[in-house]
Amino acid sequence: MEYSIFIDGEAGTTGLQIRERLEAREDIRLIQIDPARRKDADARREAFQEADVAILCLPDDAAREAVELASDLDVRLIDASTAHRVDDRWVYGFPELSDEIRDQIALAQLVSNPGCYSTGSIAIIAPLIAAGLIDADEPLAINAVSGFTGGGKALVAEYEDGAAPAHFVYGLNQRHKHIPEIMAHTGLMLQPVFAPSVGNFAQGMAVQLPLHLDDDRTVKALFEALSDHYDGQKFVRVVPAAEMGARIVPTAMNGSNVMQISVHGDDDNGCCMVVAVLDNLGKGASGAAVQNLNIMLDMDEGEGL
Repeated sequence: MEYSIFIDGEAGTTGLQIRERLEAREDIRLIQIDPARRKDADARREAFQEADVAILCLPDDAAREAVELASDLDVRLIDASTAHRVDDRWVYGFPELSDEIRDQIALAQLVSNPGCYSTGSIAIIAPLIAAGLIDADEPLAINAVSGFTGGGKALVAEYEDGAAPAHFVYGLNQRHKHIPEIMAHTGLMLQPVFAPSVGNFAQGMAVQLPLHLDDDRTVKALFEALSDHYDGQKFVRVVPAAEMGARIVPTAMNGSNVMQISVHGDDDNGCCMVVAVLDNLGKGASGAAVQNLNIMLDMDEGEGL
């Protein structure tokens, strides 16, 4: 069976990568509108009406407007923006969180695609809270570095023009838009300190959670809890620290929808680092959207990935 898919905002970084993942598939027909009419409400509404699923690759306000534009149509939506990630009317599109979430995605009319930093953070924290190895009210700090494509067209242009620094830390006011999403989908009651940064590489990401250890929270216990949670998952892999080596490379998963999680530390000195590595445009954006699309259409979850 062939399904009709409309990517609203396909000219952006996320939209382009989704299109690349879908355009060669025989089970998908991409609906496209004249580029000159890409902001024309009538043209977009016609595309929504024709589509089985529409994927929104738009800024938050534009995504909300698109949802309103299609509200009376029989089209399922995947929103790649931040606009609906903590909205109870939308299913959060992170199937590896639980079998229940995966089942909800399969039946959902509205699916919100996770953010890139959020994907790594939630993947680490949620299973450890469920296992009783992190308290929901525990003070946490999350450090992360992303490729510059995560910053949108303006930042990409800045790096391509050679005008951007080699590395910078931002979000210093602790109001980064991914924080509510991280809290909502991990169960954290206390806001974590979040330190995102950007490096001089196009794509790739490493998310780091430092933890103090004790008699119960050991390196082995953390590794086993994460391994048990993601056992059998195709796109989230928990790997031994020795396999990652002495250096974590944020670009290691580029071009892939796979996220790797590893646990590093020393029980003797009581310090540990849990690290997730992913492609911020793969499992952190476009790859995740295609994975969710496959689940919604009852296809092989990894089709095209």
